[in-house]
Amino acid sequence: MLRPAPLRLGSLVVDPPLLLAPMAGITDRDFRLIVRRIGGVGMVGMEFLPAKALVNGDRRTQQLLHFVDEERPLSMQIYGADPDTLGAAARQVAALGPDAVDVNMGCPANQVLKGCAGAALMGDLDNARRIVAAVRREVRVPLTVKFRLGLDERRMNYVELGRICEGEGADGVVLHARTARQMFRGEAAWEHIARLKQALTIPVVGNGDVRTPEDAARLLRETGCDAVMIGRGATRNPWIFRQTAALLGCGA
Repeated sequence: MLRPAPLRLGSLVVDPPLLLAPMAGITDRDFRLIVRRIGGVGMVGMEFLPAKALVNGDRRTQQLLHFVDEERPLSMQIYGADPDTLGAAARQVAALGPDAVDVNMGCPANQVLKGCAGAALMGDLDNARRIVAAVRREVRVPLTVKFRLGLDERRMNYVELGRICEGEGADGVVLHARTARQMFRGEAAWEHIARLKQALTIPVVGNGDVRTPEDAARLLRETGCDAVMIGRGATRNPWIFRQTAALLGCGA
């Protein structure tokens, strides 16, 4: 396939269009630096940050905030259920100078869902809208929102949420092509990434079941998405970004 165009999120250019997903307990500074030094990654994601803990000055959460310029471009992801708290957390995170801020509306972990955060927000789109608007007001850097297909197969509202994000000023969205109920079981349904790409004018990043460089190339080709985000595949093979960039003709 032809060399993919860089991902453009507002004023930020991500080249190659390959992103390391934020993963709790995994994408700490050491892992981000390993991936960055191997090469091929366009942007790395910090471990996702609980907004309430950030605002309350939780020491353990504060320790997660440290990063170095070598990691750039870097995205910080926050999550929570209250728009005011998310807005305050976004203001705090933005002051640290990340290259992008992301709002998590896709985490399916029970402890996150119980707090009406993460993927639970797909069951309350009015609150999701308020959260995106609140965060947008506080950050000048590019803003993205990561979500899933929906809570389950009967409630797949990802297109509606994508349009809400676009309408509230998000610069891009990331779609993990599974429902919350699926967790990480079964196969990611990439055809929905293609549908979302057709429905929106802002960039769409595809995520889910990218285990090899060939998977990444196929995801780009089959869906027309603007970039690929890799999570678990990078934990098994931190060289996957370098290998994928070489396969796509982006260099390493």
